Amino acid sequence: MITAIVHVDVEVSQVPEAAAAIADVEGVSEVYSVTGDTDLVVMVRVVQQEALAEVIADRIGKVPGVRATRTYLAFRAYSKHDLEAAFAIGADE
Repeated sequence: MITAIVHVDVEVSQVPEAAAAIADVEGVSEVYSVTGDTDLVVMVRVVQQEALAEVIADRIGKVPGVRATRTYLAFRAYSKHDLEAAFAIGADE
């Protein structure tokens, strides 16, 4: 699984509509409206690297109101939730 974190800049008047449209894109797992120097943070998860271009450039980038995207690829995932779940396997036995 390839995970990309995409920062999306959106026209202010279109943030809710753009977020909803992006959330409907296949390959998008979460969309967060955030404070700071970007409007939305989008989590994209795909199986093949080639799918990143389709999801990000061809779909997210063409949502009305989207002005720019910046994509960061994840090397590794560090999640307390995932680690706790892994170590809990068989704990009830």
